[in-house]
Formats: sequence, structure tokens, C-alpha cells
Amino acid sequence: MEIYGYARVSSHEQKLDRQLKALSDAGVAEDHVFSDKASGKDFNRPSYQRLMKVIKEGDTLVIKSLDRLSRHYEEALQMWSELIQKRHIQIKVIDTPFLNTNNELGEMGIFINNLIVNVLFFSAEQERKFIKQRQAEGIAIAKEKGVAFGRPTKKLPENFPMIYNLWKEGYPITALLQFADGYCYSTLRNMLKDPKKYGADLDKLL
Repeated sequence: MEIYGYARVSSHEQKLDRQLKALSDAGVAEDHVFSDKASGKDFNRPSYQRLMKVIKEGDTLVIKSLDRLSRHYEEALQMWSELIQKRHIQIKVIDTPFLNTNNELGEMGIFINNLIVNVLFFSAEQERKFIKQRQAEGIAIAKEKGVAFGRPTKKLPENFPMIYNLWKEGYPITALLQFADGYCYSTLRNMLKDPKKYGADLDKLL
């Protein structure tokens, strides 16, 4: 019987350190820890899928908190049921030890455990939806105030009118790059084809 650990954060900017330390303190060997930096909306995560291929009946899966497993209500419940009832894998939840499963729970214990898990998975999904809603509302408000999102548009070179006129006369972009220090071929090409997008005064280019 082996002990495996699973850790997850939603983005590459977030750190796994606290979860990894908690798993280590819980007795999970470093080479038995699987981790993902991916959303909890589904189970299509590389390390989780690898874990499911190696973990077997009688093994224990350790997670720091229930929402590290998933934030999707229906899929989470289905996976929880499959792990415990079909694959007979025990689950240890560090932050909520009363959710820990074992062979001594009995029918009533399993029933109560499943009720609590239902509520917690549902809460995790609602929290995910609430966070996405707040983000969308925040972006909408910021856009109304004129806040720009995405990569900032690069400014035209100061001598762009000259470059533009030479291009119109038939000079190739590769030759014009010598007059646009710091600009790559694709950027200068885009500027020449759609100068208005980059704030050019079209009257001065004619």
C-alpha cells in the first residue's frame, strides 16, 4: 500500500510551496507527489492523469484541501465516488481530517461523509463561479473607465512618414528596417499595412 500526494494551483504564477510542505509533513515521499498548475474546472490535467494510472486499490491519496482535487461539482463527486467505492482508494484531506476515508467508516459514516463532501464541492464550484463573475465585472468597469487590456500597442517610429512613403514607392520592408531601429519585420509590416491602428495621422502620410 502506497501513499501518494496531489497538489494544484490554478495558474503558473501561483506557488505550490505550502501544499508541498503539508504533503511532506503528512508523510508523503517527494517522488510520490504529483502536482499541476491548472484550473480545477475539470480533471484534464497531465499530472493528475499520471497519478490515476499509478495509484491502485489500497493506496492512499493525500490532498491539502478538497478544492485542490476539483472545483467542478458534478465531476468532483463522480471522481470522489470512483476513487473510494470503485477503486477502493483511501483519501486523506489534511485541512479537514473528518473527511478522511477508511474501511471503518461503516454505512452511516460513508453516508455522512458523502453529504459533507457534496456540500463542500458545491461550495467550491460556487466560489469559482463567483470569482469569475467578479473578474468579469471588474474588467467591464475598467473598460468603461478607459483601461486598456492586453499587450500595449507599440508606437510608430519618429521617422515613420519617410518609411511609409518609401514603402509606397516600392521599397521592400527588409530594406526599410535599417530606418526603424528596434522594430522587427512583422511589427513594421503591420504598421505599414494599417498605420491608423497605431495612431498615425493619415493626412501626413499622403
